[in-house]
Amino acid sequence: MSPRPSALKIPALALVVLMLALLQGCASGPNANPADPLEPLNRTVFKFNDKLDRAIVKPVATTYQDVTPVLVQKGVKNFFGNLSDVWSVVNNVLQFKGEAAANSFFRVTTNTLWGLGGIFDVATDLKIPKQSENFGRTLTHWGVAPGPYLVLPVLGASTLRDTAGTLVDMQGDLVSHGVERAPLRNSLQVLRVVDTRVQYLGATDLLDQAALDQYSFVRDIYLKRHRRAGDESPGSAAQPEERFDLPEEAAPAAQPPAAPASQPQ
Repeated sequence: MSPRPSALKIPALALVVLMLALLQGCASGPNANPADPLEPLNRTVFKFNDKLDRAIVKPVATTYQDVTPVLVQKGVKNFFGNLSDVWSVVNNVLQFKGEAAANSFFRVTTNTLWGLGGIFDVATDLKIPKQSENFGRTLTHWGVAPGPYLVLPVLGASTLRDTAGTLVDMQGDLVSHGVERAPLRNSLQVLRVVDTRVQYLGATDLLDQAALDQYSFVRDIYLKRHRRAGDESPGSAAQPEERFDLPEEAAPAAQPPAAPASQPQ
């Protein structure tokens, strides 16, 4: 019996992390950014991800945005957001954030029962705040240093700590481990990728126009957001998950993503 596809993600990603760690010494140079000692290797992975995105992911996301009714897109976003709230309950508990854990729990129960499985975000209408957490932020809460900046294949910008967190997040993923039928599971995973990519179409269009060195721009914004989110102060208030973002002053107010939203695993 062959292993489930989701079971293969963990060793594959762990191999990437090991490779990056082994290559850290040879990838560093005298002028290396202290936060990015793996810059040559990271740039190679960044180029690969960019080509993959331009060839497949972005065109599919653009088509999805153009042909799918806005209400359907919103329902898809709400559905996956409801699933993520389940994992937020766990991580808020691990961080001893009782109020945040309770809010996440009540969001899940409210949206699941009254929002038709999370398709409708009833909890937000009832003013129950969304307080997203993942295991990378749990490690942050307990004082684990971020480590070097990493660009992971497909997943994009990360750090060594957040990569370790992503490995745990994958184990808590309800799509990968809660859906037994492979065709349905794979379809949901693809839909989630497309839904996530749609949320950043406006940001990446701006990036194409604004940044001469897109790699440095994405890296610097990612690290800046991590510092702002509390890397220097374990236990700080929860922030939305972020894998790629632009600063508020650069974000195009007239071009928000069709379905606003993390991970750098």
